[in-house]
Amino acid sequence: MTLYDVVIIGGGPAGLAAGIYTRRAKLSSLLLEKTVIGGQVATADLIENYPGILEIKGYELSQKLQEQAEKFGLEIRYAEVTGVRIESDNKIALASEGEYAGRSLIVTSGAEPARLNVKGENEFVGKGVSYCATCDGPFFSGKEVIVVGGGDSAVTEAIYLGKIANRVHVVHRRDRLRAEKVNEEKAKANPKIDFIWNAVIEEIAGTKFVERVVLKDVETGQKRDFKTDGVFIYAGRKPNTGFIDVDKDPVGYIKRNDVCETSMKGVFAAGDCTSPLWKQIITAAGEGAKAAMSAQEYVESLQ
Repeated sequence: MTLYDVVIIGGGPAGLAAGIYTRRAKLSSLLLEKTVIGGQVATADLIENYPGILEIKGYELSQKLQEQAEKFGLEIRYAEVTGVRIESDNKIALASEGEYAGRSLIVTSGAEPARLNVKGENEFVGKGVSYCATCDGPFFSGKEVIVVGGGDSAVTEAIYLGKIANRVHVVHRRDRLRAEKVNEEKAKANPKIDFIWNAVIEEIAGTKFVERVVLKDVETGQKRDFKTDGVFIYAGRKPNTGFIDVDKDPVGYIKRNDVCETSMKGVFAAGDCTSPLWKQIITAAGEGAKAAMSAQEYVESLQ
């Protein structure tokens, strides 16, 4: 088993930035990613708030980050990490594909879309229920859809769906959005997009595919049926941190200090797996760089 200076778990902006920095520091580095390089970024339709780039497709930015990391010699493998074992000073990432050892470990495993946990949700995944508009939006050309949520993810995906669907209804449990003002203004200016305030979905129903939802007014408790062809859910995220036993908050976000150290010596964490706030590419990349420099200092202290 090869012993790397750094093993990075997660191939989103935080992980790729960490890989760029560790390789520039001449540390042998391996990045493990279970699905798609770029993480959530790869599913974004359009990115226009990354400094130095006026606008770019999410998958294109993911490719550029990967190319840059590989240019410096970052090794990338596709493997899902299911656990971490400590042997002496080494950290062993356990996966079905094998075991990967590092003197240090950087966890950048991100977060995945949270579910509503309502009746019908699981049954209709792939049959009208989706968590990725850029992945599944084209299936709803000319149709009517619902987007659940009021943050940036929900609003930007509603804007994207407004290019495809005939009508987009944004359902939000509050009476105002939490998205950036620039995105809010774009959505409200789109005649295809309307808002259903102070409402939640209690049930998703249909026969073979989604046909309707049951909406509940959170203020009055009144329920009503609402016809729709699809439901795109952006109800927050949950961190992908179940594979490692370090200090976490009650939700599962990894606790770390100002230099990205976790409660486990030689293990660092960065990006969306550490906080429910921000969820921005630039903040994840910045934290990845910080974690990399901290890992470098730790590895050098072992020599």
